[in-house]
Amino acid sequence: MSEPAVPPLSGPLPGPLVARLRAAGCVFAEDEARLLLATAEGPSGLARMVERRVAGEPLEHVLGHAAFCGLRIALEPGVFVPRRRTEHLVRRALAGNRRADVVVDLCCGSGAVAAALADALAPAELHAADVDPAAVRCARRNLAPYGGTVHEGDLFAPLPPALRGRIELLTANVPYVPTGEVALLPPEARLHEPRAALDGGGDGLEVLRRVAAEAAGWLAPGGRLLVETGERQSAAAVAVLAGSGLLPRVHHSADPPATVVTSRRPPGG
Repeated sequence: MSEPAVPPLSGPLPGPLVARLRAAGCVFAEDEARLLLATAEGPSGLARMVERRVAGEPLEHVLGHAAFCGLRIALEPGVFVPRRRTEHLVRRALAGNRRADVVVDLCCGSGAVAAALADALAPAELHAADVDPAAVRCARRNLAPYGGTVHEGDLFAPLPPALRGRIELLTANVPYVPTGEVALLPPEARLHEPRAALDGGGDGLEVLRRVAAEAAGWLAPGGRLLVETGERQSAAAVAVLAGSGLLPRVHHSADPPATVVTSRRPPGG
């Protein structure tokens, strides 16, 4: 996972706590100790949280939240943890366009991307969808302050038909790890996050192909679709989107490393 956002905490850190986290392989042991101390409810609560963390559970699951685009995103165990690199997708979605009345986020997970977009754009309509019930529960909590509606189901299937041809901004943080490489992921992801949120099929682009196949029919003329992908997959992702009648473009970020493909439905298409 990425380096955690750390709240200020006065006083020295307990040495045994830092040492135990470091021994468990926590690279940012001091920062994690501060977060655990700031979140725990008393000594017994802290002990339980530390046990979970040293056992390998993602820090964000232990804390019950993750930092994303300056927001605090509620999480529960088993839900995909929003990555810092995905903030690049949000930045690209907002670049040069501070208005979109109808926003939809597919493969929404905890709703982090949708919440960040809603916080910046205040859309008239905000929808998100995910196939995982636990993710849907989290997304509903995180999008409630923005009046967002979260649908449980596969990609476009649960969306209201009235959205067809009206979506101005569509994001889809699809899984893009090739099936053969899932076993190489860090244990935090491989053991504690749903495989469906990680496994993108043989070449990592199977879910992207399904999104691209339907996207033009849901986007408004000139509407945009943004997806995250791996750098070495970007050329193939561009071909997939172009083959579906969209106009794609690749955007790379160096810090943290991230690749986003933006695409647009032609205004007259």
